[in-house]
Amino acid sequence: MKAAVVHDFNQAPRYADFAAPEAGEGEVRVRVRAAALSQLVKAQASGRHYSSGKVLPLVPGVDGVGELEDGRRVYFAFPRPLYGAMGEYSVVPAANLVEVPDGVDDVTAAAIANPGMSSWAALVDRAHFQPGESVLINGATGASGRLAIQVARHLGAGCITVTGRNADSLRTLGGLGADAAIPLDQPADELKARFREVIQGDGANVVLDYLWGASAATFLAAASGHGSREAEPRVRFVQIGSISGNSIDFPGAVLRSSGLELMGSGLGSLSNAGLVRVVGQLLAAVSAAGLTIDAEAVPLAEVESAWNRATASRLVFTL
Repeated sequence: MKAAVVHDFNQAPRYADFAAPEAGEGEVRVRVRAAALSQLVKAQASGRHYSSGKVLPLVPGVDGVGELEDGRRVYFAFPRPLYGAMGEYSVVPAANLVEVPDGVDDVTAAAIANPGMSSWAALVDRAHFQPGESVLINGATGASGRLAIQVARHLGAGCITVTGRNADSLRTLGGLGADAAIPLDQPADELKARFREVIQGDGANVVLDYLWGASAATFLAAASGHGSREAEPRVRFVQIGSISGNSIDFPGAVLRSSGLELMGSGLGSLSNAGLVRVVGQLLAAVSAAGLTIDAEAVPLAEVESAWNRATASRLVFTL
């Protein structure tokens, strides 16, 4: 079969021949139609992610949209190692697929699944979000953050506060459902004061953190002492991404002195089948909720030149 093939962790995949997989016991073979390029896929293909494989060559891609032998169109995820989603065929455990609704096209389904799942799982499965609660999205100007605003609004969020460094992008987020914006390019003491103001005003019942790094450390410091008094809402901080850094200086006293609940959402925090179930819920809501994402379809044959292309859209390789 033709596939995007990683021969070297330091180089972009090349469009090449690769042995087609056959389904084993408990597996299903999928004829792939679309697979999105995400930060997770890039990190795995470079060998830098905690879930990266070590054997080369391999076909990258954690999820995609394809067709089963009986003609059903499905979203699938977590393929057998070496046989990722960016090839003509992939094999996955039978539990790791859900049907794609008729009103959602292949490219949209592939593009929206991973970023939409990140916020849906964080809110519903990890933070146990309730309608009417407030949400703060740290790092809302990227594809995942912009979709998180829409998901939070669809799930019934009260006030939605967003953060980001790009002032022009921040100004556009009100159109997606954001109520307030906090620019991150301000002195740390001023940012901390602004975060504390939001926290004390019950504007951050749940935090979706796509950044980690300095802004997350500043928020956590601002949360110190909050949520320990009777009937004072606790902040549930859900760590999702680490674009701004993999580690922070985090005093243990912050946890001891507050009602802060700190958790993560990603591969390992939920079962693979659980994450696929979340995507099924997300895809079922796409049309009714009007969920949108900027996506660009690119033929898989162009994978090498498109892999490191700078773009504001989510690239989706099509076959």
